[in-house]
Amino acid sequence: MINLKINGNPIQVEDGTTILEAAKKANIKIPTLCYNPDLPAWASCGICIVRVAGSPKMVRACTTPVDGGLEGKDIITHDAEIIATRRTVLELILSNHPNDCLQCPRNGNCELQTLAAEFGIRQSPYKKVVNDIPVDDSNPAIVLCPEKCVRCGRCVKVCQEVQNVWALEFLGRGIKGKIASAADAPLGDSPCIKCGQCAAHCPVGAIYERDDTVKVWSALQDANKHPVVQIAPAVRVALAEEFGLEPGTLFTKKIYAALRRLGFKTVFDTNFSADLTIMEEGSELVKRLNEKGSTIPLITSCCPAWVDYMEKYYADMIPHFSTAKSPQQMMGAMIKAYWAGKAGVDPAKVYSVSVMPCTAKKWESHRNDDMKSAGHGYDVDIVITTRELARMIKQAGIEILKLNDEEADSPLGPYTGAGTIFGVTGGVLEAAVRSAYFLVTKKELPDVNFKPARGLEGVKEGEVDFGNGTKIRIAVAHQMGNIAAVLDKIRDAKKAGKEVPYHFVEVMACRGGCIAGGGQPYGCTDEIRKQRTAGIYTDDEKSQYRCSHQNPCINQVYKEFLGEPGGHKAHELLHTKYVELPLYNK
Repeated sequence: MINLKINGNPIQVEDGTTILEAAKKANIKIPTLCYNPDLPAWASCGICIVRVAGSPKMVRACTTPVDGGLEGKDIITHDAEIIATRRTVLELILSNHPNDCLQCPRNGNCELQTLAAEFGIRQSPYKKVVNDIPVDDSNPAIVLCPEKCVRCGRCVKVCQEVQNVWALEFLGRGIKGKIASAADAPLGDSPCIKCGQCAAHCPVGAIYERDDTVKVWSALQDANKHPVVQIAPAVRVALAEEFGLEPGTLFTKKIYAALRRLGFKTVFDTNFSADLTIMEEGSELVKRLNEKGSTIPLITSCCPAWVDYMEKYYADMIPHFSTAKSPQQMMGAMIKAYWAGKAGVDPAKVYSVSVMPCTAKKWESHRNDDMKSAGHGYDVDIVITTRELARMIKQAGIEILKLNDEEADSPLGPYTGAGTIFGVTGGVLEAAVRSAYFLVTKKELPDVNFKPARGLEGVKEGEVDFGNGTKIRIAVAHQMGNIAAVLDKIRDAKKAGKEVPYHFVEVMACRGGCIAGGGQPYGCTDEIRKQRTAGIYTDDEKSQYRCSHQNPCINQVYKEFLGEPGGHKAHELLHTKYVELPLYNK
């Protein structure tokens, strides 16, 4: 432990703690722009400068460790010279930044804008030099606006070092430097997997989700359309943040109410189709376990960014991939193929909207012709993110906090706890285990809380005892950079002719799972991930049913329409296929 002072206040911190972290423990805020707790600090912007009392030298707080050399020293975080230097840094950044805040998607939620306001910057002493770089909207999920780039490096670091995708890089030097896709190709032709983590980590409006709210507004106002909406598991524990509530606040029933006030005629819940996914995927797992020579492990396919990554980087794993569609796509198919007929609505007039925490879902909805399985155009017509829904609610003047709670519509609305935990890392696997155990043993799992699948550790492993000597080995990986360790184990075992180390593997592209997806409210940290995760598990624990096979509406759908899990009709509507994709489109 090191004893020091910060602005004269004594504090003790562990050796190696950065000055920035030490200041936080002392309840002192040092301004930053390039720093993000998810990423390794690299001191790009220089706004976090501090100094040791009595020394003229300024150091960067985000990368300077507290060590023995600072024992007993006093760190000065704010004085007239430091503040003036920070102001100069901001003025230089602003001299190379457009003045179009009113048209920027980050207006009101921009870290640079906030810093400029805090430092009272009203005019710049430097000549304005803005690079005239066109917007790149070639990607179906995210938009790149390089002229707004402040060269903080967050997007590059998260894409390369966290997600291991390498779709973004820095090109050029100095004032002419910019972010761009590899080799300066259009982003839509790059290895990008549309996860949106670059947009989630960008402090300004240089990268953002493709905004589809205008299309949704148009459909809501079209008398010839019947707008139907579904909301994903993770949306319910994050949307409240956009209205001033704490992360993890369960907002489900107010979201239903707000969606109806926006003009949606029918409101469903993707948690229902998460239950449906478990019935299909769980049955697929049991079938593979029972059939000699089947391809094991079975790998989950709910995360579209992971699907895209697998098709580009790990095409040899395609035989291991579950053919079950994601809950979003299952819901889209069931709305147009089953619910419309049951409700007496012309499926050709149904306009199916999904609200997702994920930017990659925009791409998934039009991924291939399997996404048209109901026979009336794409099963999901349009996808908006949590952030887009928040904007629509605000545009409509809906005071969501004052709305009375409402319920989702049946039969594609009621869900179990297993459906809601799809929103967190390990949740898909835990939900599958709950029902696979029942499908194998015909008994309920004594304790449905499968703790080995939970938490923020990058790779989690465990084992489930199904009785009669049957033990299922599982692995959970989240944050794309962690998946290689799991897949390499599988590859090595297969090459060596040995038994594979797992029977079932879950992968989610984003750290923490969908609760921290690329379309969720900005500013996510591990602390916020934990709060949102706690909200998901609270929803699970208070559910009347906690296993997908217990959902009465699921059983009704199979009895009335689908037949049996894995059956002919289920395969037609609820399953898909995969193909190897090139890293770069030509």
